[in-house]
Parts: sequence; structure tokens; C-alpha cells
Amino acid sequence: MKRLITIRNVEEGGDDTDDALKNLNLNLSSDLEKKNNTTTLPLMRLMGFFLVSFMLFSVLFSLSVVLRDPPSDAVLEASPTITTTVFQQQGVNNISSDSVEKPIDKLIGGLLIDGFDERSCLSRYQTANYHKGLSAKPSSYLISRLRKYEALHKQCGPYTEAYNKTVKELRSGQFSKSSPCKYVVWISFSGLGNRILTLASAFLYALLTDRVLLVDPGVDMVDLFCEPFPEVSWFLPPDFPLKSQFHGFNQKSEQCYGKILKNNSVASSTLPPSFLYLHLVHDYDDEDKLFFCDEQQNFLKKVPWLLIKTDNYFTPSLFLMPSFEQELKDLFPNKETIFHFLGRYLLHPTNNVWGLVVRYYESYLANANERVGIQIRVFDTDPGPFQHVLDQILACTLKENLLPDVNREDDIVSPSETPKSKAVLMTSLNAGYFEKVRDMYWEYPTVTGEVVGIYQPSHEGHQQSEKQIHNQKAWAEMYLLSLSDVLVTSSWSTFGYVAQGLGGLKPWILYKPENRTAPNPPCRRAMSMEPCFHAPPFYDCRAKRGIDTGELVPHVRHCEDMSWGLKLVDRDNFD
Repeated sequence: MKRLITIRNVEEGGDDTDDALKNLNLNLSSDLEKKNNTTTLPLMRLMGFFLVSFMLFSVLFSLSVVLRDPPSDAVLEASPTITTTVFQQQGVNNISSDSVEKPIDKLIGGLLIDGFDERSCLSRYQTANYHKGLSAKPSSYLISRLRKYEALHKQCGPYTEAYNKTVKELRSGQFSKSSPCKYVVWISFSGLGNRILTLASAFLYALLTDRVLLVDPGVDMVDLFCEPFPEVSWFLPPDFPLKSQFHGFNQKSEQCYGKILKNNSVASSTLPPSFLYLHLVHDYDDEDKLFFCDEQQNFLKKVPWLLIKTDNYFTPSLFLMPSFEQELKDLFPNKETIFHFLGRYLLHPTNNVWGLVVRYYESYLANANERVGIQIRVFDTDPGPFQHVLDQILACTLKENLLPDVNREDDIVSPSETPKSKAVLMTSLNAGYFEKVRDMYWEYPTVTGEVVGIYQPSHEGHQQSEKQIHNQKAWAEMYLLSLSDVLVTSSWSTFGYVAQGLGGLKPWILYKPENRTAPNPPCRRAMSMEPCFHAPPFYDCRAKRGIDTGELVPHVRHCEDMSWGLKLVDRDNFD
């Protein structure tokens, strides 16, 4: 108000007021400038403080996020492995569902190598996400021998220069001793379980004798199994000159080595033949069985092409041959891991089969605290189901505490804590056993309060080895069984042998029923995870007389499910 009055008085001064107005304007401007300076400086300082604080907070927050949760690209670049949530097994009846971060070994202990096109065979590197891992560590010598074999296969496999040269010599009946490549040709024969086991045996024999394994595709092998070796196929080309004779090869064939020995034709021969047929089927005779004698191996190693037809897992008898003894000892210090390691190395389901495995596993088995596999094979002419088989299955699984009993008196059993879940995968040609067990756990609560789910992927009615989709389902179910935490298998069944070997599991084996009566005891635990050789020779090559080959060395024993069969065991785990 004082300023306003002064201004009004000046304005009333007339002509004499110009100088006064100038002085007034100067004074007023000076006062305003001083006032603005005293107000603006603290405000600017305050705004600057907030700005610096905000920038510092942003930097600290960004650093904390990066350090706590690095980008996925950085993780993949830093390590070739990925992490997943896994269940740790703590005994048969104590499965911890506590999740832990565990690295996934996609190369399976060094058995596999990098460099394959992952999309062409998804199972090769993805199986490590589902299996618990190898039951033991492969020897460094086995790993080195596999790499050496892969190099040999690359040099000598189908359509390579060396292969073409050797095939040309085979057509002509004359061969050069200088050729670096010799072959063992596996002829597709028998049911799928037998084929899988014999493939592993044939590959081991190729490994021991520095030969290249070539696989007859048969009607469906290409649809079931991926290529196991890099760059060069293991499948025999369709234009192989002897392929048309495969079906007709038998013990009476002129090229059958057993027949040649029977006729003493080897002694009279000056040069080894360009090829020989080895009949190692269950009906083979004494001369055919001489294949397992070192004396005959000395002759066979000169033959460029060996063609094998077999339905036997003949690996145990290779361990009884002195010429292979040290090599096998170096390859497999743990004697019960042969099929476990070779199966995981060789046998990768094709994408079609792997899709069946993954979809079923994720839908029904993945979230259970424990997975129980029950493989049922009934060797009976009638289709079943049979009550004595069902009684045997329940007696075994309840007695061994693999499954909980049910309470038939109370409708509900209230657990004291969150109930554990068990997913039971049953495989059988018949749906009757699955339905009975499923209904039992649906109609009655378990005495432990556990939640039990029963599942069966298929029930084909009878074995249909000639059908592609049947064998794809069978292969998928073998693999699903191998993902179990505990496993129950049927005597004599190669289906079960494959599952236990791939999974590294020592199953409970259901004894073979006699007279349609459930055996007592119903089952027993296997000595090892190795398959059984159903038709081994009982012959001492040195003494040239019969002998019990299940009593010669500590690591070859008679099978639990077939008294005359042979299987490999590890002495440290054998009681």
C-alpha cells in the first residue's frame, strides 16, 4: 500500500515527475531482483537434491535387479547346462518333494557329444530333463572308446569311400587285406524288446572287435530310433548287395558259420570268406555257440562282413571270453552298467515317439511325489485278465511297501499333513489289471492318506510287432517305465529289461506263475539292472566240455527269473 500511494503521488506531480519516475523504477527493479534471488536459490537447491537422489536410487535399483536375476541370455552363454526343479529320492517310501535347483547334464556324463541338430531328434538332449541321471559315472576309457568309434564310423559308414570300396569287393567276392573297415551287420529280427537288447549287444561286439555296426532298418527301425552317430548314418543302405537274403538266412544257409564248422570247412579254406552269417537265435546249436570261443574269434576277425541274426542279449557270455576280459574291465568297471550306458548312448526315440512320451508324462506323472512303474506280461494262450496275476501284483506291491494298502472300513482317512501323491504307470496288453487296481484306490482311501493315481497308456490286446504304431506305443511305454522311481517287472519279459536298464533301476521281479496260481513269495528284488541272457551256451571252450557258465566268474550269475539264464552283476552290490 505504501508503494501504491507513493506512485499515485508522483503521477499527480505533472511535468516535474520524469526524474522521480526513473528513480522509482530503478529502486523498484532493484528491490524485486533482490527478492527473487532470495526465493529462487533455495528452491533450485531443493530441486537439485531431489533429482540427484532419484538418479542414485534408479541406479541402485537397476543394479540390484541385474545381480539378483540376470537375463536369460546371460545364463545360457555362461553355462551350457540349464536348471530345473527335480525330486530327490530318499529311499523307496520317502520321496522328498522339496525342489532344488540342479544342473541338467544333457550330454549324460560325456556319453553324448554336442553338435547334432537338436530339432531332428528332440529326445537326444531332452531325456536328461526326465531321467534322474546315470546310476554311475561312465569310465573315461569308455568315453574315449566311444569317440574313437564315432571317428571310425565316420570313416567307414554308408556311402563313404571306404564303404563303397568294401561293398565293391563284397560283390566281386574278393577283398583287400589293406582295407581299414570291417563290419557287423545287425539283421532286424523278433519283437521290439528283443531288438533293442540285441542292438546293444551287437554294438558292444563291434566296439570290442573294431568293427562298424550297420543296422538293417527292417520295417520300422527308422520310425523308432534316431541316428546315434554324427554325420554318417548307422542304417544299412537299401542297395546293400546281400539285403534280399536276410530273411532267408538260417542254420542251413551255406554261409552260416555254425554249418561251416560242422562240415569242417574252415580247416580246408585257404582264405577267409568275404562274409559270414552268425546264427545266434535261441534255437542255435552247439556249433553256432562256438562263436563265444576265442579260437573262433581269431578266425572271424579276418572276415570283412559278419551278419548277425539274434533275439538274445548275449553280452554276459562276452564277459566269459579271455580275449575280451581286460578290455571289458576297462570299459565297464561296474559290470551292471553295460546296457544302462550303451542304451542311453544308442537308443534315442524319434520325435513321434518322444511326443508320446512327453505328453503322457506331463499330463499324468510329472507332478507326483513318486512314480511307480508296473510292467505286466502274461505268457498264456488265453487273453485274461487272470485273478491270480492281479493277486500277485497286489501281494508284491503291498508286501514291499511300494503301494499303500486301502482302508475298507472307513470312507475317509484324514492325513495329519499334506498327503503325498503316487502316480502308478501300468503297462499291459490287457486293460483288466489296470481297471481293478484303479477302482480299488478310487473306492477306498489309503491307510496312509496318500493319494494314488493309476494310469495305463494303451491296451493293444495282443502283441502286434508288425504294426508301426503298435511298436511306437510300445517303445514310448518302455521309456515311460524307465522314468519311474521304483519298478515292478514280469519274469522273462524283454520289455521290462529295457525299462529297467534305461532307467538304471533294480526292479522287483514278479515270479512266473505256475498252474495259474499266484507264487509265494510273489516277487523278489533284482540283483542288478542288467537284462538276462535267455539262451546262453554251457560250454568250456578250453576244456571242450559242458560246464555251468553261471559259476565261472563272480560277475556272471544265473538270472532271478530264469534259472538257466545268465546276467551280469557287480560284485560290490552282490550278496
